[in-house]
Amino acid sequence: MSTQSKYISKQADNNGIIHWSKEENQRWQSLYDRQMKLLQGRACKQYMHGVDLLGMTANEIPQLKDIDKVLLATTGWRTAPVPSLINFTEFFTLLANKQFPVATFIRSEEEFDYLQEPDVFHEIFGHCPLLTNPAFAHFTHTYGQLGLAASKEDRVFLARLYWFTVEFGLLSTPEGLQIYGGGILSSPGETIHALESDSPIRQPLTPLDAMRTPYRIDIMQPIYYVLEQANDLDEMANMDLMALVEEAKKLGLFTPKFAPKVSVQPAIS
Repeated sequence: MSTQSKYISKQADNNGIIHWSKEENQRWQSLYDRQMKLLQGRACKQYMHGVDLLGMTANEIPQLKDIDKVLLATTGWRTAPVPSLINFTEFFTLLANKQFPVATFIRSEEEFDYLQEPDVFHEIFGHCPLLTNPAFAHFTHTYGQLGLAASKEDRVFLARLYWFTVEFGLLSTPEGLQIYGGGILSSPGETIHALESDSPIRQPLTPLDAMRTPYRIDIMQPIYYVLEQANDLDEMANMDLMALVEEAKKLGLFTPKFAPKVSVQPAIS
């Protein structure tokens, strides 16, 4: 995971308060209002319940200490303010200790619609509501513990499972397919693409298949995996996931469902 970013995270004062500017709070409000309208009927009930528990509003960027009070009371989690990007070891260490990393900056106007790295909107709006859910919190904690102990090679397979669940997972509900992945929940384009576009493949989630599925972070996802019920995450956390990693390594990766990323070569003068 790269640690290079043009963004600089804001520091809290001695009382744990981050002083966001008027412009930054207005950007949060615009992002929040737009996405909450889209998520009505599209986000799973566990997510919407988490939003209510956290007391999030469009008015201003939530303070992490207020988020922490709710997370600690519901699942024993808390947030951890971090620089814009952290490496995998730091990431897994935090999750293994029930701390969810939150980069304390908000995207610029120029990157309002799409940001390749996680900002405070993605982390708090996209992920924190579901950290109030015991099954989701248990799975995320287990993932952190396994990732911290895993080799560099094995972490890549675990990362694919995380990508197709915590970041880009869909859930089967009586109301139809709904969203629980934070990467979709915080993205207007991905919200519509995941549920209403004819182009992506949607198929039942098996951890082994997810571990073998390549992905790119800079495109709309061509495949989504669907959970039958939210408690499946709890059951998955109790599986021998590292045995599945070994099996995935033996079987190899599926053929990518996307074109390779084209790197721009510098001109030769």
